[in-house]
Amino acid sequence: MASLKKLLSDSVIYGLSSIVGRFLNYLLVPVYTYHIAAASGGYGVVTNIYAYTALLLVLLTFGMETTYFYFANRQGADARSVFSTALTAVGAASGLFVVVVLALLQPIAAALGYGAHPWYVGSMAVVVAIDAVQAILFARLRQEQRAWKFAALKLGFIVMNIGLNLFVFLVAPSIADRPWMHWYNEADNVGYIFYINLLCTALVTLGFWRELRGFRPAFVDLRLLKPMLKYAWPLLLFGVVGILNQVADKILFPYLMPGEEGRVQLGIYGACVKIAMIMAMITQAFRYAYEPFVFAGGRDAKSKETQALVMKYFVLFTLLAFLVVVCYMDLFRHLIKSDYWEGLRAVPIVMMAEILMGIYFNLSFWYKLTAQTWWGAVMSAVGCVVMVAVNVVFVPRIGYMACAWGGLAGYGVCVLMSYCIGQRRYRVPYPVGTIGAYLALAVALYAASTLVDIEDTLPRMAFNTLLLLVYVAAVLWGERALVQRLTNKILHR
Repeated sequence: MASLKKLLSDSVIYGLSSIVGRFLNYLLVPVYTYHIAAASGGYGVVTNIYAYTALLLVLLTFGMETTYFYFANRQGADARSVFSTALTAVGAASGLFVVVVLALLQPIAAALGYGAHPWYVGSMAVVVAIDAVQAILFARLRQEQRAWKFAALKLGFIVMNIGLNLFVFLVAPSIADRPWMHWYNEADNVGYIFYINLLCTALVTLGFWRELRGFRPAFVDLRLLKPMLKYAWPLLLFGVVGILNQVADKILFPYLMPGEEGRVQLGIYGACVKIAMIMAMITQAFRYAYEPFVFAGGRDAKSKETQALVMKYFVLFTLLAFLVVVCYMDLFRHLIKSDYWEGLRAVPIVMMAEILMGIYFNLSFWYKLTAQTWWGAVMSAVGCVVMVAVNVVFVPRIGYMACAWGGLAGYGVCVLMSYCIGQRRYRVPYPVGTIGAYLALAVALYAASTLVDIEDTLPRMAFNTLLLLVYVAAVLWGERALVQRLTNKILHR
């Protein structure tokens, strides 16, 4: 119970940096969409380039975050040596990447369709290289359970990023005639998004001066590097196909629907799925706390029971978040300008895909704890193939809706494969029946919200609130034993 309390407290802190931070970052979505018209395709450019950076970040970290946790928690391990080895390996790869991209910047930018704006690509290449190094530094904070510093640095980036974006998009146009504003060009609003990201990312690195102080590449243990790379390479494949499940649609979209129409549709889709990203925030905050928790002591039978319990409550909470968003879409849609609203129909599908991704993450520990990480690569590859196939076949026919359905199909396949194979190799007593019942209830309530046609906003939101309360009541009744224990503890304090 004490370990679960520690997991909960760390999840809350990580959640502050992830959920609250990203919620604040949502302030930028209306800023961008109200200043970058949907018809311009500018937000499609932002969506496309950030999709590439997400993929590159996985390539440059090549599974070293999880590898660091695994080796640092082994009995008798020298955590400092493991950290130095991981950081040097990632730093060397990232440095080489930046040199190559900057040396070939113009042809690379032209190949991606941004020949007129090569520094869109150049600035984000530097950002992703710094992010890769920071990933290991943040992993060390997680491994040492320094959640507060982790949260402070994450929120520091968000605050700087929001402040500079608000200045550029809201203040700068009104003072553009000042002599010291000679650098500002309102026509390059898309570029400022990338340049600000670069500046803020670089500044956050200064917050790691204590972790970097005394670090020397000479501390790398070459005898340790070989088994770490052996453990990491399947994670790299797993990570690549995993991130492709999230971003391949946004990378492929301009090729499947070329021209201005493709950029416009991608911009609409990219803006609307920002609303669905609340699920990604929850999953990320959970992962930050849960991964080191499991690796620190996840091999005994009690831990398996804990994993099953955590899975159930993860699903319960994410389904609640799903219903909150879909039931109050009349409020959430104002995060983006009205000319993007046609893409809101993709939000419930994308959110459900994010839930499946979180379930898949929970299921993934059977092959991580048993050092059979190649299974992750295999299963994620199959899911990726399914997702890409749906996109290739249907994007030319139904546009961005194929992206939403493709993600759902891909993660659905991954969940089924991981559960069926995992139960044979590392059996965890997941309450499948209970989880399935709650899932069916949430889907039924969403269907009721969609099918019951109420034109006026307030009555519709009142009806949806009633549906939400039905779900809450069902959960409280189904988990009444836990509720009773918590109530007794509170009353007897």
